[in-house]
Amino acid sequence: MSNKDAVRKVLDAVKADKRTSLTAPEGKLVCDAYGIPVPQEGLAKSAVEAGKLASTMGFPVVMKIVSPDILHKTEAGGVVVGVKTAEDAQKTYDTILANAKKYKADAKIEGVQVQQMLAGGTEVIVGSITDGSFGKLVAFGLGGVLVEVLKDVTFRLAPATRDDALSMLDGIQAHDMLKGVRGGDPVNRDALADVIVKVSQLVSDFPEIVELDLNPVFATKKDAIAADVRIVVDFNYKPKPKPRPTEEIVAAMNRIMQPKAVAVIGASAEDGKIGNSVMKNLINGGYKGDILPIHPKADEILGYKAYKSVKDVPGVIDVAVFAIPAKFVAGALAECGEKKIPGAVLIPSGFAEAGAPELQAEIVEVGKKYDIRLMGPNIYGFYYTPANLCATFCTAYDVKGSAALSSQSGGIGMAIIGFSRSAKMGVSAIVGLGNKSDIDEDDLLAFFEQDPNTTVIAQHCEDLKDGRAFAEAARRVAKKKPVIVLKAGRTSAGAKAASSHTGALAGNDKIYEDVLKQSGVIRARSLRQLLEFARGVPVLPTPKGENILIITGAGGSGVLLSDSVVDNDLSLMTMPPDLDAAFRKFIPPFGAAGNPVDITGGEPPITYINTVKLGLSDERIHSLILGYWHTIVTPPMVFARNMVEVKKEMEAKGFVKPIVASLAGDVEVEEAAEYLYQNGIPAYAYSTELPVEVLGAKYKWARGAGLL
Repeated sequence: MSNKDAVRKVLDAVKADKRTSLTAPEGKLVCDAYGIPVPQEGLAKSAVEAGKLASTMGFPVVMKIVSPDILHKTEAGGVVVGVKTAEDAQKTYDTILANAKKYKADAKIEGVQVQQMLAGGTEVIVGSITDGSFGKLVAFGLGGVLVEVLKDVTFRLAPATRDDALSMLDGIQAHDMLKGVRGGDPVNRDALADVIVKVSQLVSDFPEIVELDLNPVFATKKDAIAADVRIVVDFNYKPKPKPRPTEEIVAAMNRIMQPKAVAVIGASAEDGKIGNSVMKNLINGGYKGDILPIHPKADEILGYKAYKSVKDVPGVIDVAVFAIPAKFVAGALAECGEKKIPGAVLIPSGFAEAGAPELQAEIVEVGKKYDIRLMGPNIYGFYYTPANLCATFCTAYDVKGSAALSSQSGGIGMAIIGFSRSAKMGVSAIVGLGNKSDIDEDDLLAFFEQDPNTTVIAQHCEDLKDGRAFAEAARRVAKKKPVIVLKAGRTSAGAKAASSHTGALAGNDKIYEDVLKQSGVIRARSLRQLLEFARGVPVLPTPKGENILIITGAGGSGVLLSDSVVDNDLSLMTMPPDLDAAFRKFIPPFGAAGNPVDITGGEPPITYINTVKLGLSDERIHSLILGYWHTIVTPPMVFARNMVEVKKEMEAKGFVKPIVASLAGDVEVEEAAEYLYQNGIPAYAYSTELPVEVLGAKYKWARGAGLL
């Protein structure tokens, strides 16, 4: 049980002193209040008192300066370890005091802390930082002096669950150290997880604790005790406000994405104008709702009656698409507010991205005043194919499907449109978010979560305005539908230098990596991966287990495919003897059984058919990776048609498994790969990496959603 009153009392005293950090004895009081184990200790105000305290605790002891003005105690010569007798303790007291005075003559000194010395075990760090986007995070890594050299640390959103805490112990590169190496004892995992959970709860309960370090924590097979506590506070810190309720987000997003009437502000009859392109796309895209051009002078545009203002339109308008210069947007937006239009799609640029933050602040204020949800500004608009809605100046898009994609950048948006068209990937939506003055990734997640036309959500983002709100939405949505994220800017230095170890370790991208994983999100490493995952993940059935088998006609492909399996956290099945014998019946004596099953290049189509049938029918195998090699005996399209037939035949018998394929050969393999893909087998010509990456993405989602 935590004693919040005891912590509040300590923090009130720190605030009254106008301090930004706690002394070590105050840190101990805070730890005690939350049941975080710390060594026995006491504060000595004289050399004699230091000797007495040390004797009652038992030697050896550690002695440390206690001063609100000295944060880095070691630097100041204010820490002495391994004090072995009462006489030593008295001498050490005087030495530490002299060192502190030399380091900072006017430092306020409260005394010297005498602390039971911990020994043995593994030194780890448990800490917390406050991130601008994600708020409170708890951190875990290897501790002691190596912490900032190795930077081997992992983060989770606070408060962390027990499962989160246990996953952190396995989430550092040196996780094997915790299991005991070279005859060493393993650490007590439950005790460590307990410390992580309690720290995460403490910083969640007291937002003013902006940084916390327990370093080192001595983790032994018996317990985990924090030898040193450092707490930094900021009494002006305000957590981000709670996001809107999901129902409220969905109600507004439904009217924006599936409107009955669309107004085009700045509609134009003149070719080459954005207002003209938007009108043409709405008309040519096949949108069946009302299209309402708004223009100060025209009576009609492209055959549709025009209005001077949205206020002159007699009926209800669900969304207004803006195609006017930035400086006129706020005025027109206020008119939308008076007309009670719930959504605005702001195509114009010239706001915060172009050095005019005041124009953006103005439209945000208007949006808040009238409760209008704003998409953009500085965007290409959006597509929602189930409603035949092309609210954009880009070309109309009509290949319907179940992938919803969004991008923060217009250029990336165009790449999404182009790839989707080229790969014949059906989409439910393509959305531009631009400057994200209001609507952002979590609003889209809330809409697509309940959208029956969407089965996978893929998002490109450069930053998350409210990382915590996104993570909470993603955690909920990813249980039902795969969420794929390409976070741009992952190599930036990111974290500002911070005054704690944990802060210094918090490279911005490491936080994104860990929090996205905690939320069940599939992270794409490149634009191509984002697009391939969006296309391939919904095609593959959900695997029932982790056992993967490779069947290949080329030994070289088998080796590269095996490498890809390891790279993507997948596991090659260990081949049982009876299954090995069954495969050997179909392959030539010089072929290789085991896993990969190498059927060799000169085999007729029947060998592929028999081995793949066996792979699909054996319940111990959960997924198949096929490596095809172009030969005269089994030409590419013969292979492709046979594999699709086998897949259908086995599915009819109830054997449904993910299959991906890598095709090596001359240009004819391109057509074969396309045919396989259109028939439910994600297949790639000239790549052993992409098919396995797509399969790996499906596995990541299935694991995160608890389906394996």
